Amino acid sequence: MTPFPLITFLTLTPVVGALVLALAGGRDARRSRNIALGFSLLAFLETAWMVAGFDGKSAALQFAEHHPWIPSLGAEYFVAVDGLSILMVLLSALLVPFAIGVGPGNVDRPHAFHALVLLLQAGLFGAFTALNFFHWFLYWELSLVPAYFLVKLWGGPGRRAAATQFFVYTFAGSVAMLLAMQAVFLATGTFDLPDLARLARSGELARGLGTKLHWTGLAPEALGMLLFAGVFLGLAVKVPLMPFHTWLPGTYAEAPTNVTMLLTGALSKMGIYGFLRILAPIFPSQLRDSLDLLTALAVLTVVASAFAAFAQKDLKRLLAYSSINHLGLCLLGLFAALQPKAAAAAHGWSIERVAALDGVLLQVFNHGLTAAALFGFVALIERRSGGLRGIGDFGGLRGVAPVFAGLMGISIFASLGLPGLNGFVGEFLVFKGAFPLAPVAASVSALGLLLTAIFLLTLVQRVFAGTLNGAWKDFPDLGRAELAVFAPAVALMFVLGVAPQLALNLVNPTVVALVNRLGF
Repeated sequence: MTPFPLITFLTLTPVVGALVLALAGGRDARRSRNIALGFSLLAFLETAWMVAGFDGKSAALQFAEHHPWIPSLGAEYFVAVDGLSILMVLLSALLVPFAIGVGPGNVDRPHAFHALVLLLQAGLFGAFTALNFFHWFLYWELSLVPAYFLVKLWGGPGRRAAATQFFVYTFAGSVAMLLAMQAVFLATGTFDLPDLARLARSGELARGLGTKLHWTGLAPEALGMLLFAGVFLGLAVKVPLMPFHTWLPGTYAEAPTNVTMLLTGALSKMGIYGFLRILAPIFPSQLRDSLDLLTALAVLTVVASAFAAFAQKDLKRLLAYSSINHLGLCLLGLFAALQPKAAAAAHGWSIERVAALDGVLLQVFNHGLTAAALFGFVALIERRSGGLRGIGDFGGLRGVAPVFAGLMGISIFASLGLPGLNGFVGEFLVFKGAFPLAPVAASVSALGLLLTAIFLLTLVQRVFAGTLNGAWKDFPDLGRAELAVFAPAVALMFVLGVAPQLALNLVNPTVVALVNRLGF
């Protein structure tokens, strides 16, 4: 147990910031932005303290806080971090001040807007650290509510329909997951995620389904698969995995662009984290039985989203499908890593499963950083052009805004996985593991990555290269304040490109332990 409740302080910091904003009231946009930025930077400093004190050689839970809460409901206050969550917490701490810095200075009802952004960050911190499902689910839903209102109240012309679709999809998935985990609680008497993983490994969970839920009339195997499907649905919608993705393009397009930075950069990662923290440890046999289908869905997500991106004329919609594409690749790596142990051992490839999961966690962090940066640049384009964001609306901007073009170009090349930038090592590790364990799926997905390169390079060519569109001869380059916001993110792309071990050393022991515990 940690002597200082750092995780509690970290989670409460944005909550206190939101309360300060709510009590301050008023319409001073600059003041509210500075308050929100101050609290988000304080949360970042607390996260930096956590990362500095994190033992990268240990797979154990760290900074743990474990207290009784509502015993009758199986609820405990149980928070900690390990290699699965430390990068997620760091990503959440990085992206919120980044998004606040990118945001417009004249947003309507600024105190409410920034208070909701901080509440969203609190939900992220909680979801990535809570280890009791009851507690975790509260944070899962806490992140949904502010995101819904941020889209509905401050989004574009189609914001109401987009917010409603976002809420209905994610809420339906959440209900399915909650009902499934409630049944698991009835069978085991606990919501403790590490305990549930242990009960699943020992077979006690399956026996509990047969003895304590016999009144359902379902065989334990069928009931286990039904509960697995409920949890899977809740997580797949959040990522999203095709065909559960239809809410995403409209939501990303209509949300305020700095809110889209958080939706794609952090909220989508909650789904992938849930696959690793909840689905795989608690339902290993059901996951094993479903791997062929899930791998096929991951491949569909990678390839179909790349084709869909080709049809987009709107920068935000194109980047939305690009985000689906990259997250599909993360799930491909995850599902490939969980291929049955016999298949891996027979070819001497068990180490490749660790490589794939290392790649997934690194790629999740890298995608969050680069996707948020790309949407941030689109926010600046919208602001400079009076709201235009069509790919065909521009051309030749490199000539009048070379720094802008250069930094956005670097972010695009990082997204493509160019060697020397942060996206390369994660993709390399994913495919290093996926090709031996799921060769057909990896080969087809490689086609999706090729298509991704084509449509992103087309974006660069049409927006920044060629003849300057005369309408934009006075298009401003990045100012000092904007450079101060974007330069650290771009610098981090280079740092992780040449020194990925800074991140990998944090996650690898936990990944090795997870692979050994699952015993696939």
